[in-house]
Amino acid sequence: MGRTGTSKGLRGLIGPRHAGHTMAADHLGALSLPVGDDGVVIGDDAEGRPQMVGFHRSTPYEVLLIGGLWTAQVLALRAAGTGARVAVETGRAREWTVLAQAAGAGLECITLHDVGRVPPMGATVGSPVVVVRDCGMRPPRGRVVSSPWQSVLTLLPYLSPVAPRLLRTATLVGVQRVSPQEAQQIGRILGLAQSEVEALPTLADGVTLWCAGRERHWVMTSATDAESGLLGVARRMD
Repeated sequence: MGRTGTSKGLRGLIGPRHAGHTMAADHLGALSLPVGDDGVVIGDDAEGRPQMVGFHRSTPYEVLLIGGLWTAQVLALRAAGTGARVAVETGRAREWTVLAQAAGAGLECITLHDVGRVPPMGATVGSPVVVVRDCGMRPPRGRVVSSPWQSVLTLLPYLSPVAPRLLRTATLVGVQRVSPQEAQQIGRILGLAQSEVEALPTLADGVTLWCAGRERHWVMTSATDAESGLLGVARRMD
């Protein structure tokens, strides 16, 4: 696995703007800056460095994950842990019930909704929302859209007729193990290198190629002990 650049899709919130500061050029060698981020830890890169996605944004943010339910549930749980309200739109509520009940120690930080029945969430900077759309191969167009402080994560288990549109419109795309034929189609749409296309059908459970524009990050998501107890081990197939 490799890593290139610093992805715009994996960047946290931009902080307050301040007037610029100046210093003598011969002092630059002594300059050090604390580096941090604000977001959800999605896993580690090949060098073991944590990778994050900043779901809480003042602009609409669309994420597409072509992968397994396990990874989507880990992201939902971690988003709730950052203080977001997570609304799950799903046709398989039974698969999400235990997670929703366990999250938030009794607080309704993860709520479940039938497909097409997610109410207005009233997202604000102080109460951000992440909507997870687990609606099968053909998620319907609906009133659930990304907006300021409300990000949308759409889960597709495999490619489908709606996948090309979603691949082209998403700000951030995650791809887990797919068939060679699916890898070729995804590669054409996202402009992947041939080596990346060839790697997609061989990925281990828990590994995702995250793409934002021209940036690529191979990320391994490993569960914490608490997550493993709740969700089990990483798996691509549900």
